[in-house]
Amino acid sequence: MTAPPTGSDGVPRRSPLHAEHERLGARFVDFAGWTMPVRYGSDVAEHTAVRTGAGIFDLSHMGELEVAGAQAAAALDRALVGNLSALRVGGARYSMICADDGGVIDDLVVYRLADDRFLVVANASNAGVVAAELSGRADGLDATVDDASARWALIAVQGPRSARILAEVVEGGADEVDPLRYYSWHAARGAGVDVLLARTGYTGEDGFEVFADAERAADVWRALMAAGQGHGLVPCGLAARDTLRLEAGMPLYGNELSREVTPYEAGLGRVVKLDKAGDFVGRAALAARADRPLERTLIGLTSDGRRSPRAGQDVIADGEPVGRVTSGAPSPTLGHPVAMAYVPPDLATPGTSLTVDVRGSAEPVRVVELPFYRRAR
Repeated sequence: MTAPPTGSDGVPRRSPLHAEHERLGARFVDFAGWTMPVRYGSDVAEHTAVRTGAGIFDLSHMGELEVAGAQAAAALDRALVGNLSALRVGGARYSMICADDGGVIDDLVVYRLADDRFLVVANASNAGVVAAELSGRADGLDATVDDASARWALIAVQGPRSARILAEVVEGGADEVDPLRYYSWHAARGAGVDVLLARTGYTGEDGFEVFADAERAADVWRALMAAGQGHGLVPCGLAARDTLRLEAGMPLYGNELSREVTPYEAGLGRVVKLDKAGDFVGRAALAARADRPLERTLIGLTSDGRRSPRAGQDVIADGEPVGRVTSGAPSPTLGHPVAMAYVPPDLATPGTSLTVDVRGSAEPVRVVELPFYRRAR
């Protein structure tokens, strides 16, 4: 089954944590069929808290799809571009589901919960489509796909102090939290609630994502907020999440990724495993794309000016449009505008000077390597 993007009356769905956000004074926005916090106070303050201390996010709008059965791994190998049968229990992997022509339907994170059970996390706007695609691609195999989105809540704690905060909430403390490797998960218990604790995130910082039963999520949220008081923890909305992922050069579906883009143009060809056993949807098109030069590629752009390029604006070279900005904003961390854009490969060399048509004004930009920001290790 697939969960509708909105309630049966057409009203956007609410997170299980909606009342918590109201108490914190959040301002809300309708996003992908959900009413979600866009900010609580200052976008820049929330962003900076994640870079210097810690921020807490409600990600309960994301789709959680459970794939189970003796051939669950084979079903995911057929459905996704990655080699999920090689993923160990306790591991997580970034992957994509593509169409026959190689276009990206969605980018995903897959967690292997057991030999015969996986959790696939999809973008909110695509959860229903991904559930339907996974079900269709599992046809004939001993595997079932269950859209469990309504049963899960997802909370992220991101930032250099995130491990210390989790250690105060999770039973077992730092001994349970610190050994967890990047892109790994394990079962834990915090605030009296059984949770799935993963060291994953979408901000470019060290951090954790906590999956909990939707009915008990508020207990977990409040415990994390209380533990974070001494560590500078700040509740953060979608606006800060977007500037954080942009600084980290992380793609956003609908901006950098779409049905018109393959993983190769997006610089993510590494997730496509053409050498895995068996066929998968989109393999022929992706193999052909891998063997020929790209017509466009994703680049980073920076500017010394004050006017930031924005999504949809034209990138100009020698007076002619040569590409389009996919995401752009002032960078709170770096202090100047940053953007991502698709351009022909011969214009992708770092240091190349271009301009962007920012509301009729030609703003100088230069090409830089992605990501714009890397945290200190």
